[in-house]
Amino acid sequence: MMDHLETMFSPLKLGNITVMNRMAMAPMTRQRSTLDGVPTDLNVEHYRQRASAGLIVSEGIYPSFMGRGYLFTPGLHNDRQVLGWKRVTDAVHEAGGAIFGQIMHVGRLSDPLMLDGAQPVAPSAVQPDPTARHYTVNCPRPKRPYGVPRALTHAEVLAVIDEFRQSAVLAHKAGFDGVEIHAASGYLPMQFLSTNTNLRTDQWGGSVEKRAAFLLACVDEMIAATSPGFVAVKIAPGWTFHDVFDDDPVATYSHVVKELSKRGIAYLQLGNYGMDWDVYGTLRPLFDGPAMFVAGFTRQSAATAINNGDADMIGFGQAYIANPDLAERYRHGWDMTRPDISTYYTQGAEGYTDYPVYAETSPDKLQPVDAPPTPLSADTTG
Repeated sequence: MMDHLETMFSPLKLGNITVMNRMAMAPMTRQRSTLDGVPTDLNVEHYRQRASAGLIVSEGIYPSFMGRGYLFTPGLHNDRQVLGWKRVTDAVHEAGGAIFGQIMHVGRLSDPLMLDGAQPVAPSAVQPDPTARHYTVNCPRPKRPYGVPRALTHAEVLAVIDEFRQSAVLAHKAGFDGVEIHAASGYLPMQFLSTNTNLRTDQWGGSVEKRAAFLLACVDEMIAATSPGFVAVKIAPGWTFHDVFDDDPVATYSHVVKELSKRGIAYLQLGNYGMDWDVYGTLRPLFDGPAMFVAGFTRQSAATAINNGDADMIGFGQAYIANPDLAERYRHGWDMTRPDISTYYTQGAEGYTDYPVYAETSPDKLQPVDAPPTPLSADTTG
């Protein structure tokens, strides 16, 4: 192994645990749970196969029924879901791995058909632009534009914060090593943060401090119910996916990151999704704790970011879909398997648990280890 890659395979303290390497499996929703949100045998096997990652961050888990936005995604708000996730975490731990559960409330990005007729909730009654970029192709959700959500009352905001708190309690019960709040991708915490989706004039909207209050309250309540080392946060500053916009993302996220730094959370997952400003250079110095960078990294660029002292850990998404033994391939310089996008959001084993390890992979499915992931299909859904 080349010297500059060695740091990527050194241990790292993250919150309450120490992980064996600096490679994380980034959260990726794959729609393989039951319709009522219980993880299945496929989920158990999928995560077990990838336990050589330093840290697995699970797919998005809805903390309440109203947080659900897609079919076949998992939840964490009842006993059956806890038992299902316990099977997953046990399998990962038995294989020597570590796993955080990503808590994801979609807010306005749901549909009454997903919510037994109820209207999706949001900070304000702002309909997502139907022409904006959303998950569409092959994604199990109603094939129609998002409707107008219902603005949460003050009491309902407090109730949703409590749902995040309770999900952390249940995650601990289910054996997770921690939780990660999904405050990116245009989901509910980012809807509160963004100036075009949060038009409130009460304590939850207006100034940067008030728009950040929902996310920080969730963090505080989850920490109080567990510990600072059990809670992490994912942000994607300035990203406009799912039609969220911020008048001044540098100011918004500088405030958010400074506040998260005060709380001693396990880590901050920070993504630069094509912004025209230096997301990492601007925000990383504001956070006194482990930082995971994500989006578009290769083995070489990951090693460079870690060796330069910028990132403590790198999250890999599509590369982990097709390479359950990605850590071993990166360590030894073995070629990579290309993922098949057509199977990303289907409900079976194909494209989920049937990707072989390197020694069993057909040569025509391989590409050089340091090349960016090149899927077998040109169709992309985000």
